[in-house]
Amino acid sequence: MASNSVIADENLGAGDDSGKGAFVRVIVADTQAIFRAGLRKVFALEDDIRVVGQAETLAQAQSAVKRFSCDVVIFEAALAPNPVEAVADLLRQNPQIRIVVVTPGSSEELTLDLFRRGAHGIVSREVEPELLVDCLRKVAGGENWLDSQGTHWVMEAYRNQNNRPAGARPKVQLTPKETLIVSCVTQGMKNKEIALRVGTTEQVVKNYLRKVYDKLGVADRLELALYCLNHHVVDNTKVPPLPVSPESGTAAKAAAAGASGAGSTPISGPTSSVDTDIPGKLS
Repeated sequence: MASNSVIADENLGAGDDSGKGAFVRVIVADTQAIFRAGLRKVFALEDDIRVVGQAETLAQAQSAVKRFSCDVVIFEAALAPNPVEAVADLLRQNPQIRIVVVTPGSSEELTLDLFRRGAHGIVSREVEPELLVDCLRKVAGGENWLDSQGTHWVMEAYRNQNNRPAGARPKVQLTPKETLIVSCVTQGMKNKEIALRVGTTEQVVKNYLRKVYDKLGVADRLELALYCLNHHVVDNTKVPPLPVSPESGTAAKAAAAGASGAGSTPISGPTSSVDTDIPGKLS
């Protein structure tokens, strides 16, 4: 069973900044102990790389990022049910860190989503040790790292977005559920209230929004709301009221109030109270 505490390297523990500026300080977050041990052996051969902490769960990774001073986090995608959101959350916690995501294989959708949400490097599980070391140095130095296939996907996505005619109304087909959720977003609702109104869970709402982001070529909630309003994507869409019953009416209203927040208002122009995610790299 996984331990509840993160593991500090015996040479550079939590809060030790003695190597700041001299080393690339790394946190290794991976579910497999043998993989973490292998990386430590690889990095031990390098004079300029030090593992300052390890984690085997998402909670431990989040704790390690808070506790340890590091430059790069090696983050296994399998640590989280939604690795894209997990990476974005880590970067919101500590914007100064850089994240290299280890994926189980090549996936265009996952690569583009991770890159849009802030990942600085993406490598496969089978990456050669020498390439991973090179990746860490470049990412720590401010560069991004993708293999040739990932670079091709990103460039194609960039070209497709740039080739879109300016001002042209896109031919986008949203499903009825996607349209309903997007309409709620344009009215300033958070995921919790949206889930109550459409009769689903917050996680399902997040999943739908990720698909809509890809369909419309936007990176976050604010871009989505402005895009849909400007292109009349959700015109005449009626948002269902909050479910109210004698037993749950008060609770539902309270949940909606907490989800919407006192300052949330529908979008009416360039400024808005819609919560925003980290801007996408390809927006």
